[in-house]
Amino acid sequence: MRIARGSLRYALLAVVVAAVVFPFSRVASGACVVAGVGVVYFHRDPARVVPPQGVVSPADGKVTVIREEEDGLRLGIYMSGWDVHVNRAPMDGVVESVEHVPGSNTLAFTKESEHNERLRFSFEDYTAEQIAGAFARRTYSYVEPGDEVARGQRIGHISFGSRFDLVFPPEYGPDDLTVDVGHRLFAGETVVAPRRSAVAGDTDRPATAST
Repeated sequence: MRIARGSLRYALLAVVVAAVVFPFSRVASGACVVAGVGVVYFHRDPARVVPPQGVVSPADGKVTVIREEEDGLRLGIYMSGWDVHVNRAPMDGVVESVEHVPGSNTLAFTKESEHNERLRFSFEDYTAEQIAGAFARRTYSYVEPGDEVARGQRIGHISFGSRFDLVFPPEYGPDDLTVDVGHRLFAGETVVAPRRSAVAGDTDRPATAST
């Protein structure tokens, strides 16, 4: 099973602690092993089949926010502890910047999370944001400014519960969405809006398994 980049160290830490405490408490040691297995499961990174066209979800989880803002239409996705936490590009594009934005660390499914710490990926005409939660204090980027990314490509992951927001290009509105609040999404597979010809680079292509 493939797991998110750099996350194996969390599982190895649990195994090391299990070995250290084993002479003193087999129960505690066993609990550490179970925790290590849980960490591996949490950071699982399954392959996804990207549909031939359309804007795809950047994250697994449940839609909690659909809102028109000055910068564009915002789609907020809450990722529970059971969801895959590897994030993917919703559209083709070139990364213009990857910016860490400081903030609070409130629960990701609450309104207060609007002010949470985040990692913002800026593309030519849209923005994607990893938003840290109360327990998710680790956001990771797999891309750098200047990188070209394909729709459905992995761009980063968040450790231990969080939220992911997508701010669409300006030509998108609520009526363009194919999903609604409460719908469950799968990163790289669920189409959240049709492809718009005005979106540069989001070209039709055969469905492929993302690796």
